[in-house]
Amino acid sequence: MVTRYTAWPAGTPCWVDLAVGDIGKAKAFYSGLFGWEIQEGPPESGGYSMCELNGRQVAGIGPKMGPDEMPSAWTTYLASGNADETAGKIKAAGGQVLAEPFDVMDVGRMAVAVDPGGAAFGIWQARAHSGIQVANEPGALTWNENMSRDFEGNKAFYHAVFGYEYGDMSSEGFNYATLDLAGSPVGGIGELDPNFPPEVPATWSTYFGVADADSAVARATGLGGSVVRSAWDSPYGRMAVLADDQGAVFAIVAASGPSE
Repeated sequence: MVTRYTAWPAGTPCWVDLAVGDIGKAKAFYSGLFGWEIQEGPPESGGYSMCELNGRQVAGIGPKMGPDEMPSAWTTYLASGNADETAGKIKAAGGQVLAEPFDVMDVGRMAVAVDPGGAAFGIWQARAHSGIQVANEPGALTWNENMSRDFEGNKAFYHAVFGYEYGDMSSEGFNYATLDLAGSPVGGIGELDPNFPPEVPATWSTYFGVADADSAVARATGLGGSVVRSAWDSPYGRMAVLADDQGAVFAIVAASGPSE
């Protein structure tokens, strides 16, 4: 378990939030799945709600900012010491800034961007809200990874913007690396190879910890969610890819491995 109440180092995945059409349904699903206590923000927050695990902030849920047909989705936010400077680096490195930096009340300053491989992500400059307060435990964020069809191009982009170094974890037919800051991994980056259907988009994926992957899959489907990829064993724990009852995709991982 990792806890933190101050701003995360620049480049660290520091926050995740869900944009959905029905916030009430999302609250019911995720509180049922992860045991989150979900508090709606003040009127000026536009319905944005904070999700807590044992009193610590772990994620946000808010309304979709776009047309109704826009899919529900989780967004990964990367920490920045200066959102305006980071937005400039994104443009210079070949990315696009979809939403220029703007203040979010007194809690922080943010921007939304797309990397050259097509994956959207957020930038968060912390003020009153520093980001996630607990990670790497059941019900909390455990991993974020960038997947695209331009592995080398995206590696060059994120190195230029955030200064990542890379720990190669590739195997035959699969390209993957850790995103390293000061010698420690803070996330992953990989390639959507030809085995992935063409309709699978480039994305930043969100992984939440669970105590038991198979039980979590059963709980998610019982709450109206669906299985995108059935549970499998990996060197890092038993994993599964799920979608909630509004179609937002996320992954789970149980570091303890498969259930008995």
